[in-house]
Amino acid sequence: MQVFEVRYLDMIKRCIARGEEFGVVPLVEGTEIRVPDKQETLSDAGTMARIVEWTAPLPGLLQISCIGTTRFQIKSAEQLKHGLWMAEVDTVAEDMVVPVPTEQQDVANALGALIRSLQKKQISTAKMPLAPPYRLDEAGWVANRWCELLRLDLEEKQRLLLQENPVLRLELIQDVLSENGLLD
Repeated sequence: MQVFEVRYLDMIKRCIARGEEFGVVPLVEGTEIRVPDKQETLSDAGTMARIVEWTAPLPGLLQISCIGTTRFQIKSAEQLKHGLWMAEVDTVAEDMVVPVPTEQQDVANALGALIRSLQKKQISTAKMPLAPPYRLDEAGWVANRWCELLRLDLEEKQRLLLQENPVLRLELIQDVLSENGLLD
């Protein structure tokens, strides 16, 4: 991810210096690059992100790689003068570790096949859309990775990611994959 807007540069530099995470929240309305007199509306949920790698190739530009950590729901949010959003959030409980049910094993198998095909193409771990460890036996992990990979509209993605039951989330992902011809 490239960071060049002042509102984000200051925040990211602070996170790097302090080893802190930051929240990533999709926009429901507005644009990622701030436009004067254009209103931004945040989604009501997001993910905390941990910076795992960063470089500063030019003054005023940071390139960062992050890993999502904890899901959260926004209780209240305000936009500061320079455009940065600050929010009070409630974290969403981590998924219970539940094995992939036999009925959804095809969903895990398809994800495993995708990972293997990317590895055969010798895509580096840093450029892989999924980070190890690959927990293909866990319903929540498999469902969440498909949520990240599939081109779902924001509302559907949020609904899936906030579903507390990992097996139900996996069943819903199975429906999406089947409807799009992505399962054998």
